[in-house]
Amino acid sequence: MPDIAAIVASLGGMAQKQQLVARGARDLDLTLAVRGGEVERARQGWYTTLPSDDPRVRAVRVGGRLTGMSAVIALGGWSLGRHPLHVSLRDNAARLRTPGNRHVKLHGRHPPNLKLHWDGAAVAARGSATVVDLRDALVRVVLDEEFETAVAAIDWALHSRLLSTSGLAEIVRALPRELRFIREWVDPLCESLPESLARTRLSLLGHSVISQAHRGDADRIDLVVDESVGMETDGDEFHWDRFEPDRMKDLDITIANLTALRPSARAVFHHWPKVVLAVETAIAGRASTSQVGNSGRTPPRLPKRPGKPGHRRGHRHRTPEFPKTQREKGGGGNTARPVALGSE
Repeated sequence: MPDIAAIVASLGGMAQKQQLVARGARDLDLTLAVRGGEVERARQGWYTTLPSDDPRVRAVRVGGRLTGMSAVIALGGWSLGRHPLHVSLRDNAARLRTPGNRHVKLHGRHPPNLKLHWDGAAVAARGSATVVDLRDALVRVVLDEEFETAVAAIDWALHSRLLSTSGLAEIVRALPRELRFIREWVDPLCESLPESLARTRLSLLGHSVISQAHRGDADRIDLVVDESVGMETDGDEFHWDRFEPDRMKDLDITIANLTALRPSARAVFHHWPKVVLAVETAIAGRASTSQVGNSGRTPPRLPKRPGKPGHRRGHRHRTPEFPKTQREKGGGGNTARPVALGSE
């Protein structure tokens, strides 16, 4: 008798019946494996060894695969806060089920924590059994999410080398023309989520921000703001083995004639107005003692965002809104369709 669980695990934890049959499994073998708890039926004809509450299993139960921020998170991407379950479905998808129960039909209006997206054959042709291709997921992120979230997701993909320069170019070509300016805002040098968010937010406020800059003896300052502030965004408050090197780096930043600021990730995520106040107070203080008489602030040389700006509750900074689109099929998803990747 074949080891059904081992076969499923070798296929990434999710397998269709025909894949198992091709590897020697019989109907009786599959039934016994389910009864014995070795595998679980995620959906009719689908078997998994993943936990039942895993987002990948929930997406397959619905009848599709993870996309958008759900896919980015599943692949280890940077994320702040909670996000709905984004599921990519084929245009002809049928017999949809709820994420939590493969026996309960999904029809009518969907819960707010579930977003369905109907995609064509180009999206269906690549990716894994549970997650769409990263490029397709990132296109969806740009279409669906707030500007800073989309920038951070692409920053992560570039930094982790899961996305190449040519892959980024594909994503940009697949976007509506009015959204392609995002290419000018991403930075492959970015090393963390708080760094990405701080860079984008400060740039939106009109500050000149340089990532991973070298000044004097300071090795790769996370962000240099208006040639006045050297900001290090600490991601792990319990990383004690970095305490002494970080303090020495702060000294080097000060010697380089910059004001050293080291906000924690928590400060960037949850106390952003205070971080902005600290940055702008430091810049103003330097300007008041400068012979030139100004802080050197210049707006970033980046494309302007079309449309009206908006803001996210809890943040006082303004961020661009992406164009709103009609919901499709009972409000379950977004009708914005990217150009097929590799076309145009």
